[in-house]
This record gives sequence, structure tokens and C-alpha cells, in this order.
Amino acid sequence: MSKNRHPTKKSGSTSIPRARIGALVITLYLVFLLVPIYWLIIMSFKSNSEILSTFTLFPDNFTLKNYSTILTDPSWYMGYVNSFIYVSLNTVISLLVALPAAYAFSRYRFFGDNHLFFWLLTNRMAPPAVFALPFFQLYSSVSLFDTHIAVALAHCLFNVPLAVWILEGFMRGVPREIDETAFIDGYGFTRFFTKIFIPMIAPGIGVTAFFCFMFSWVELLLSRTLTSVDAKPITAIMTRTVSASGLDWGVLAAAGVLTIIPGAIVIYFVRNHIAKGFALGRV
Repeated sequence: MSKNRHPTKKSGSTSIPRARIGALVITLYLVFLLVPIYWLIIMSFKSNSEILSTFTLFPDNFTLKNYSTILTDPSWYMGYVNSFIYVSLNTVISLLVALPAAYAFSRYRFFGDNHLFFWLLTNRMAPPAVFALPFFQLYSSVSLFDTHIAVALAHCLFNVPLAVWILEGFMRGVPREIDETAFIDGYGFTRFFTKIFIPMIAPGIGVTAFFCFMFSWVELLLSRTLTSVDAKPITAIMTRTVSASGLDWGVLAAAGVLTIIPGAIVIYFVRNHIAKGFALGRV
């Protein structure tokens, strides 16, 4: 019998090149994503003349003047305060409304429930520009224009459907027997819902709060249309900053860096919930 002289292929011999190619692709993709952020950061430490005159990877004359301008000028730092106020209001209101609504959709069947659920999602699909004029006229007539609650309630139109959709998926994963057992043990609905049910869906609440916060934080059209002076957010201030000499690019870059930080902080605190949410929920 003739022996097979051809060498047998080692198992996994092609996995190393593929792994290296995959790591290279991911690295290039991360670099592609991080370059704009890096460029924004170095711009925030440059003077306006340096930004417009030279191309450098590092600031030639490192300066903190741009950040000092934002942190000492009320017209700038109050934009962050206003944004924090209405974003926090919107997140709290959206969760308070969405939690019982999602529980009803996940536990009960009633006439038109599927149609109502679909109608909620259609509100989320509509662009904010559709509702800018109706909200402006409505809030102007009831003296809510240029208030934090006006922007918070306007954002609820988009965040509540998203919150209901995400939370309903988590609540469906909780067995109904837990509800029945708690009621047999003498728990009222409020006590059961707050003491037992909400801790079980904590990852879903974390994911929902994250998406509500981020949508309200970065949304521009409604927040700019419904405010003028007292409740003007930072996103609106950044789009209206033009001096006699043109745009102050350094200050705008510093404002952009400070705008990214709150989102990064929120992600840090709810990172575990987000990971579980992507694994268990609808997201």
C-alpha cells in the first residue's frame, strides 16, 4: 500500500490569519471613529488663529482659554444647566409613564392593544420637524414657551414609545407566575411592582434611561424651536455662536468636548445594565 505523502492540513491553520485580519479591520475602524474626537479635543486647546492658519497634530500654543470662556460666561454654561434640567425631567417622566404602560402591554390583552402599540411606535418614527410648529403654537398659547418642562414634554412624544417598546420586551421575559405568587403572598400591586418587579427588570430600565437621556441630550430642532433665552440648551447656543470676526472655532470645539462628557458619564454608570439589556431585551 502506498503511503499518503501529502501532509495533512492542521486544524485551525487558517484561523490565525483571519484573526489578524479581523483585528486589523477593527483597529482601523476604531481609529476612523476616534480621529474626529481627537481632532475636536486638540482644537479645543488651540487659539482661533492657530486653527485657521496652521495644520498641526498637537497644539503649538497650548491654551485653556476656550474652556475658561465657557465656564465663566453665563451665556455658555447656563446652556449646559438648561440641558441637564430638561433632559433629567424628560428621562424621569418617560420612565414613570412607560413603566406601567409597558406592564399593561406585557401582562394584559385588551381590545386594540396591538393597534395602540403600533400607533405608539409610529410616533417614534416621525421626524421632530413634523411637530415643531404645533408644539410652538401650543406652548405659546399656554405660556409654556421657553421653559424646561416644554422641551421635556415635547421629547416625551418620542421617548415614551421607545421606552414602552424596550421595557415591554424585558417584562415579557419575567414569568407571570411571579406576579401570581406575590399576590397570593399578600403583596399589593404597588408594593409588588416597586419591591419585586422593578428590580427584576433593572437592566431594561438602565437601557431605557440611557436611550431617553441620549435622544433628549443631542436633539436640536425641538429644543431650539421651543426656547429663546431662559431655557436655551447648549446645542442651540452652539449653532447661534457667530461673532463679527466669524465663528470662534476653539470655543465651539471646547463646547463640543464638554457636550460629549455627560454621555460618556451616563454610559459608564449604566454600562452593566446596557450589556445585559442588549443580551436579554429587544435592543
